[in-house]
Amino acid sequence: MESELQPVPVSPQKRDPAWKHCQMFKDGDRLKLICIYCGKMFSGGGIHRIKEHLAGQKGNAATCPRVQKDVQLLMRESLVGGKVKRKKHKTAVASTNLNSIPNEIDTIFSQSEEKAGFQLIAAPGTIADYFSLLPSKEEEMPDIDSDNRKREQKVEMTSSDRRKRQEGNSSPPPTYPNAGPVDNLNLGSTKGEDAVQKAIGQFLYDIGLSLGAVNSIYFQPMIDAFSFERSSFKTPSYHDVRGWILKKSVEEVKSMVDQYKETWGRTGCSLLVDDWTTGTGRVLINFLAYCPKGMIFLKYVDASEIVRSTDALYGLLKEVVEEVGVQNVLQVITDSAEHYVVAGKRLTETFPTMYWTPCSARCIDLMLEDIGKFDWISEILENAKTVTRFVYNHALVLNMTRRYTNGKDLVQPALSSSATNFATLRSMVDLKNNLQAMVTSQEWMDCHYSKKPDGIAMLDVICSESFWSSCSTIVRITDPLLRVLRMVGSEKRPAMGYIYASLYRVKEAIKKELVKKKYYLAYWNVIDHRWERQLARPLHAAGFYLNPKFLYNIEGDVHNEIMSGMLDCIERLVPEIEIQDKITKELNLYKNAVGDFGRKMATRARHTLPADKWWSTYGGGCPNLTRLAIRILCQTCSAKVFKRNQISLKQIHHYTTNRLELQRLSDLVFVEYNLRLRQMQLQKDKESEVMDPISIDVCDIVEDWVAEKHPVVGDVGSPEWTALVQPDANTALPLSPKDEAESLVEGFGDDEIYDGVNDEEDTESQDHEEA
Repeated sequence: MESELQPVPVSPQKRDPAWKHCQMFKDGDRLKLICIYCGKMFSGGGIHRIKEHLAGQKGNAATCPRVQKDVQLLMRESLVGGKVKRKKHKTAVASTNLNSIPNEIDTIFSQSEEKAGFQLIAAPGTIADYFSLLPSKEEEMPDIDSDNRKREQKVEMTSSDRRKRQEGNSSPPPTYPNAGPVDNLNLGSTKGEDAVQKAIGQFLYDIGLSLGAVNSIYFQPMIDAFSFERSSFKTPSYHDVRGWILKKSVEEVKSMVDQYKETWGRTGCSLLVDDWTTGTGRVLINFLAYCPKGMIFLKYVDASEIVRSTDALYGLLKEVVEEVGVQNVLQVITDSAEHYVVAGKRLTETFPTMYWTPCSARCIDLMLEDIGKFDWISEILENAKTVTRFVYNHALVLNMTRRYTNGKDLVQPALSSSATNFATLRSMVDLKNNLQAMVTSQEWMDCHYSKKPDGIAMLDVICSESFWSSCSTIVRITDPLLRVLRMVGSEKRPAMGYIYASLYRVKEAIKKELVKKKYYLAYWNVIDHRWERQLARPLHAAGFYLNPKFLYNIEGDVHNEIMSGMLDCIERLVPEIEIQDKITKELNLYKNAVGDFGRKMATRARHTLPADKWWSTYGGGCPNLTRLAIRILCQTCSAKVFKRNQISLKQIHHYTTNRLELQRLSDLVFVEYNLRLRQMQLQKDKESEVMDPISIDVCDIVEDWVAEKHPVVGDVGSPEWTALVQPDANTALPLSPKDEAESLVEGFGDDEIYDGVNDEEDTESQDHEEA
């Protein structure tokens, strides 16, 4: 019986670049090396044999068929460098009086070793020395866009600024005499750019900051500013960053927020209420305002003592509405918990010109969660997880899988755990052929992991056609809901004009997939249950009616539910009776496409312009209706903003009874939150960067897909992760091959979707089908 291979960590003293591209195992008393690309096992020849294998050098080892081109070139250079090094050593022994003069041979060898990341060089003595390794201002300096230049001009400190700052601080920046010099940190393992990047990495590790900080749009401008300043730059002190720098940042962010507020008179705004519980059990409520120009953070409140009291919660909501301006707020969006429902209804009684609506993203997520509880669906999800858990817990298997899927990851982190379940299932269906090609390859058969019980279980799942057939059905049922979830949480366009049509299309897609009423009705009931209890709001119906893309594609008369919602919005959002009557008359002009609404340009623009822009362009003949339409169509449907782990809870929301420090921390939250929101706004036209599925940053939503059910005790700290090939920068598979809004255009003539099916009709229908 073949003995079990035990992984052996590679000693730090082993500096040959080939060690990064193989794994070492102990087989009894012998050591064996395995190529991480093709899985070939070497029982002799040492690391040199592996290097020849990767370099494709014929002779002692077969060429690796799957090695990456850049790795192959690196191995070839290393082999050449080794020969040069030996020759250089002989020359040095013969000519000891010349050993202080660098020569071309030194340069050739250092380049080959430098690329592998193992050459030891003297570390710079100061931080300024690191920046001296960057390109000069005149050489190879990347262009900076106008926004960055403006930002740099604002934060640039003149000599007079420095004098004022020093005069404001009675004491100089603190020094730390016991701190060791920077070169003691052994940062300089490579030259130039690598040294700077390593210094940044160790700074992030030291302060415990999320490694996702490097994705910030403010990160590169900071590095650019450093490189411009070069050695003359002096790092800010602790008192600087919490003093004058924070003060100036607060002023700049408040100026930005004021620009957003200036647009509320025309477009109105949605007040978003997002509460969450910290690790210590405190309940914090964040208040934000949304308008087409962007989303801004207003403030946060520690509501630990009042959140369950509907009276206190109502009072808090009322206070914030008054601060924003009752005339500006069209709706207050909160969670759908019972205490919010009660407080929200009281709020609309107090302010009859606005709505309370539950968060659409949360409601749709609950629909997905309910669908995932169906027995046959939960069973398929569990089978799929046996594949991903095995893949994402073994470096060699994960590297192999990513090669066969061309760098695409199986696990796709989404907005929630439920969304992640179905997004990952869709990803696996798209990569079905790639996975089957992998597990039927000779490489997999030769891999020792294929003989393990979990490896055999994975093979059974991937080769099961019934599994894939069920997966495809689930994907066709849930993919429309996933697209709606992404749309309501998107910054690309206000979602109010699309949510109603989207839910119609979801039910239509399920009916088309399952055909028979007795099959699709179960899923309709899940959707209707959440829709009727939470999402059936007049604003959503009015958003559908006022979107020309949808209204002019209705087959037959407008459904009563839609028309009733439109009229309700007129009565509630427009308190003046004279204006209400004018809007009612203008509705007929819009419905019948009279005047500018019927122009050929307007007809073409229904499908190209955003709905609010369409009204701005062609609604001049109906000014009262146009104003109302723009205010409704410019609103969002969701109160969910971004992952909470992006806000540093421990420090920013730390409890303190000191009035001054509490005010400072509130300002710090204000700045940080709004800078994050600004970053989202600037990146809204880009696909969001997907985190590595095994990253701790997404563990809360992917844990069930990547964590072993029964992890081996004492296995933590194994060096196997170092064999992982770095994943692509963005491995996401798109949720839809086209823009979600473009797939909503066709007719809306299915009355069954509007009305649903009552129990008596359902019973008669099933009896008829069975007969």
